[in-house]
Amino acid sequence: MSLSLRSWQDQAVNKSLNWYFSQEQANNKFLINAAPGAGKTICAAVIAKKLIEKEAVKRVIVIAPRKEVVRQWKDEFKAVTGRTMLVVVGKNEDQGLDVCATWNSVNDQKDLFQTICETDNTLVICDEHHHAAVKAAWGESADSAFLKAKYVLILTGTPIRSDGERPVWFEYSGGEITHPEEGQYTLTYGEAVDLKYCRPAFFHRHEGKFTVVLKDENDPIFVSGTTGIEIDEKKHTKKFIGAIQKSCDFYTLARSPKYKKDGKTPDLNSYQASMLEWGISKLEDIKERLPNAGGLVIAPNIKVAEYMADTLKELTGEKPMLVHSNMSNADSLIEAFRESNKDWIVSVAMISEGVDIKRLRVLVYLPNAQTELSFRQALGRVVRSAGKNDDSSAYVVMPTHNIFEDYARRVEREMKLIKIKESSKNTKICPKCEEENDKSNVECKFCGYEFPQRSTRFKVCENDGCGHQNPVNLDECQKCGEKFGHDFVITLDNALRMGGIAREMDVDEADVQEAEKYYKNIRKEILESGDARVIEVLSLFPDEALVKLKRILDKASK
Repeated sequence: MSLSLRSWQDQAVNKSLNWYFSQEQANNKFLINAAPGAGKTICAAVIAKKLIEKEAVKRVIVIAPRKEVVRQWKDEFKAVTGRTMLVVVGKNEDQGLDVCATWNSVNDQKDLFQTICETDNTLVICDEHHHAAVKAAWGESADSAFLKAKYVLILTGTPIRSDGERPVWFEYSGGEITHPEEGQYTLTYGEAVDLKYCRPAFFHRHEGKFTVVLKDENDPIFVSGTTGIEIDEKKHTKKFIGAIQKSCDFYTLARSPKYKKDGKTPDLNSYQASMLEWGISKLEDIKERLPNAGGLVIAPNIKVAEYMADTLKELTGEKPMLVHSNMSNADSLIEAFRESNKDWIVSVAMISEGVDIKRLRVLVYLPNAQTELSFRQALGRVVRSAGKNDDSSAYVVMPTHNIFEDYARRVEREMKLIKIKESSKNTKICPKCEEENDKSNVECKFCGYEFPQRSTRFKVCENDGCGHQNPVNLDECQKCGEKFGHDFVITLDNALRMGGIAREMDVDEADVQEAEKYYKNIRKEILESGDARVIEVLSLFPDEALVKLKRILDKASK
């Protein structure tokens, strides 16, 4: 395969070979720290090819974060080197081939990896290396499994672990990598955007104002992303206020599904629906420049992922792809989405690290993990360039949440010196012949392709005397400039059930029947206690599990 490398890849290849072949150092590990989407896999495969051609190594082992990424590695490694890579799962004997496995399987495959490294000169490529912390099981397994490797190539786009633990094979201090300068190559996200290897990202901080209705109180609680929790201090004890503040923060409410009275149908007057509305409208804009562009929703757990998928279907009329860890065919579904023209895919954590779907451009971000590492990995899914003519931008729709805003500002600072503007071309690209057309064209003037008609959704400005209809993704009225608010009503019960959903607890019919009989009294007693630690229990258990817990405590007390 004849490859035309990007300039950074060519530089990284040469620098790595100089490091490996240097007689002045004994460190056999080279680090590539490049932004997600910049092209680390191709770069690493070329380094492997060069080492094989120079007879410096005979075998290659690749360790990647998940099965889907392992499959991608197998395909791209074959395309670059012409060599077949064996994907190993469970206990395997040495077959004399290059091998690829997940980080999760390193411990099970330790004997195989040790045998390969001791028998032949081996290059070990560690993808998303931050998984291998020194004190963690994967780090200890990797350190012993690849002890005899001839060379190690470390790949990462997010080298600094959220827990601050040091990965095996290289160190950092004060947030800076201390691996020898000659033994590493770094390409930041800002640099990748400037060189047009990655698309620029824009962040939409999605505000919301929640009215939380207390069943046993006459006055509601008001919560927003900017002002926090507003509660009448004269009517409640300090303990009660403290407990509510801990249980009903904005981000908890932002992740709390809202259903209609049947308990199954998504309520489209919900915070999540308003996030999706914004994302849908933005994706339709992008598709005029990148016709097969797609959107990704990252949900905090399976229940919310299913809720978001149902909401998308209600809003668009098209069922999105849904993937999560409980599905046996999740990897196949991800591959099918990559090759399809479906607009949306909803995931919990299946599409995060290393998964390459170049057409993704909109991210609706509502995860459980709130680390910068996971934030940047998620961002990396929607910034990958779709080709040299790709002039689209990436968009992240996220809750107004201090933690996420800090991460977004750091990304924006990386692009500070680059003159980044959102695409403002007045033309759209025909998906059939790829020619430019006026946005108003109903069909392509070159090939006759009929452009799909956009179903623009509007909201009416409620400012006195205005009444102007505005596209749903706008933050203020086009006519009068009135800022749009997003007001949502949610009951305390639904707000506190978020933790129960996340726990995925199983309950039987007896629990349900007993819960219907007793849970209101239990909840009332807990709330009136005003004890923050006790009230926190409400955020951890659904009603049925509360009753089960009571039964366990009653049994223990006897």
